[in-house]
Amino acid sequence: MTELYADLLITGGTVINETGRFAADVAVKDGLIVFVGHRDFAPRARRTMAAAGKFVIPGAIDVHTHIREPGMTQKEDWTTGTRAAAAGGVTTIFDMPNTDPPVWSMDALAIKQEAAARQAHVNYGLYGLLDERTLDILPQLAEAGIIGTKLFYGNTTGNLPAPNDGAVLEGFEILAELGLRCSIHAENSPMLFWRENRMKAAGRDDAFAHLAARADIVALESLNRSITLSEWTGARIHIVHESCMRSLPIIRDAKARGVPMTVETGPQYFLLSAEDLVGDKARIARLNPPIREGAQREPILNALLDGTIDMLGTDHAPHAMAEKQHASFWDNACGFPGVETSMRLMLTLVHQGRMTMEQYVRMACAAPAKAFGLYPRKGVIQPGADADIAVVDPAKEGVIRGAELHSTRSRFTPYEGMETVGLPVATIVRGRIVMEGGTVLDAPGWGRMERPQMPKPEPRNLATTTKAILRPNAQSW
Repeated sequence: MTELYADLLITGGTVINETGRFAADVAVKDGLIVFVGHRDFAPRARRTMAAAGKFVIPGAIDVHTHIREPGMTQKEDWTTGTRAAAAGGVTTIFDMPNTDPPVWSMDALAIKQEAAARQAHVNYGLYGLLDERTLDILPQLAEAGIIGTKLFYGNTTGNLPAPNDGAVLEGFEILAELGLRCSIHAENSPMLFWRENRMKAAGRDDAFAHLAARADIVALESLNRSITLSEWTGARIHIVHESCMRSLPIIRDAKARGVPMTVETGPQYFLLSAEDLVGDKARIARLNPPIREGAQREPILNALLDGTIDMLGTDHAPHAMAEKQHASFWDNACGFPGVETSMRLMLTLVHQGRMTMEQYVRMACAAPAKAFGLYPRKGVIQPGADADIAVVDPAKEGVIRGAELHSTRSRFTPYEGMETVGLPVATIVRGRIVMEGGTVLDAPGWGRMERPQMPKPEPRNLATTTKAILRPNAQSW
């Protein structure tokens, strides 16, 4: 009898990468893809998964999630969050550092690593915090394997204060030499708090007040500042949850000048509009930055399709339901679950002819892997890559229901009742099936912490860095 070679063989499907599609079987062994090719040459396997009429794509990489553990497990923990990811065809998530405690020390990182290693059903990257308190330990955090850092210029859950620009400059100088990417919440905190406080004093407590506090100028100013500091230092930056069409010319111009930046947006910024969000819908959909006027949706989507915006993230931000039901609009928590629904929303756009599957794979799989030092280990279906795979039924119809979400402490969604076409029907993480037929399988601790392998750093203006000017008798001319 011929010896079994592969652990899993996916047969009869259409493989789709960002570069194209082709009919092929895919074989997996020891957590890696070992064969992609014609079925006549496929190896035997212990387990076969039929995929006729289905797409076989790289598992999605969500670079922007808030798992909430440690410290806020009433909202979510590593079990519920990664089960939601598995249900949504997502095989790797990056977790933001604004937990309790924030990831601002080696001890805080260790607490999060332990919780994730014990519970995670999918792979994960961990961000470290960039602010005044973390400058001295950035090299240690990098050595420990953080996926990158996060800079909160705008306020967020946890109410971390925006750091001084001098500290940000020094932090960028350090990151430029380390080569790690810094993800940036680009909103001007002094502006938005000033405007918010003025409106509260005037009695504004309506659904549109949150948007008014964070008008486009709040994002534009912070975006320009981030670009300036990146261009000066050479630090690689990533602008998260881009929501503003007026940012697009600025981004295009900066990229054309060689600023080392990438940009992300989420489905909410091109599928939802502020005009439609009133009452309970507005409370559910409140987030930072806000969902903007409907006229901004199409430019944001087009920028994602043409690559001005590099990738898709979700800003998955669960809360306990009670935190979304306060009488005052200002008191309602910002954010909602997104990691489980993103793929089916985008597959619906594919079904509608608004994008191709290749474009979706680029923005959800390949581009995140390339930007954060995981490519070609992830983000592509080819021999030698990790066997992080989603099998998609492009014709499967469904309706999004908050009550069915796997973020079991946060079962609400602004997409309630939305009809979708296309659904992930299997999720495979490093060769192990963690979701099949809509059922998430028990795999706590299977997820692995992913460490970036970034290109060689390219720091700039080294003669004027903080480190350089602190030397005795230093000269910068």
